[in-house]
Amino acid sequence: MQGNGLENTGRAPAVLTARRAGLVGCTHCGKVHARGRERCARCGARLESRDERSLQRVWAWWFAGLVVYVPANLYPMLVTTMLGSTSQSTIMGGVIDLMHHGSYGVATIVFVASICIPVGKFLAIAYLALSIRHRVSMSAHGRQVLFEAVEFIGRWSMIDVFVVAILSSLVQLDFAASIHPGIAAVSFALSVAFTMLSAQSFDPRLIWDASEEDAA
Repeated sequence: MQGNGLENTGRAPAVLTARRAGLVGCTHCGKVHARGRERCARCGARLESRDERSLQRVWAWWFAGLVVYVPANLYPMLVTTMLGSTSQSTIMGGVIDLMHHGSYGVATIVFVASICIPVGKFLAIAYLALSIRHRVSMSAHGRQVLFEAVEFIGRWSMIDVFVVAILSSLVQLDFAASIHPGIAAVSFALSVAFTMLSAQSFDPRLIWDASEEDAA
C-alpha cells in the first residue's frame, strides 16, 4: 500500500495556524476576523497578521534596559545614615551584608530577584529575538512557554525597589537614623521597566512563522 506524501517525505504535518486558515486575531481584545479587514469589529483596533516592526522595538528596549542595568549594579542602592555615620550599599553588597547577619533567606530572595531574574530576562529576550532569524534547537512550543514565563516574572524584579521605597518612607529619624534611595534605585527601576516593555513588544506569532520556515 502506497503511503501519503507526508510518509514519503518523513515530515510532520504542518500546524494549521490562523494565518494559513486566512484568519487574523485582534491583539487587543482577541476577536478573530477573516483576513482583509483593517479594524477590529469589537474594539476598533488596527488588525495586523504580523507586526513586522516588533523586533526593532524589542532590541531598542532591550539595549536601553541593558545600559541602565550596569549603573544599577555599580552605584549604591541604599544610603544609610546612623548617628552621623553614612554608609552606602550596592545590590550585591546588600546581599553580602544580609548573609553576614544570618538572614540567608532574605539574601537569597534579593539575589534571585535583583540579579538572577534580570540577567535571565536579558538572555531569554535576546534568545527569542535571535531565534526568529536563526535556527535553534528549542521547539516553537518551548519558545512560546519561555516567552510567557519572561512576561510573567518580569514584574517580580521590582522587589528590590519596593524594599528601598518602604525603608525610605519608614526609617526617617533625623540624626539617629535615616535611609534614602541611591541613584541605583532609579537605574534599576528603569531597567525593569525597559525589559518589560521589550518583552511586551515581542510578537509571539513570529515564533511560529520561524518554526514553519525551518520545517519547510
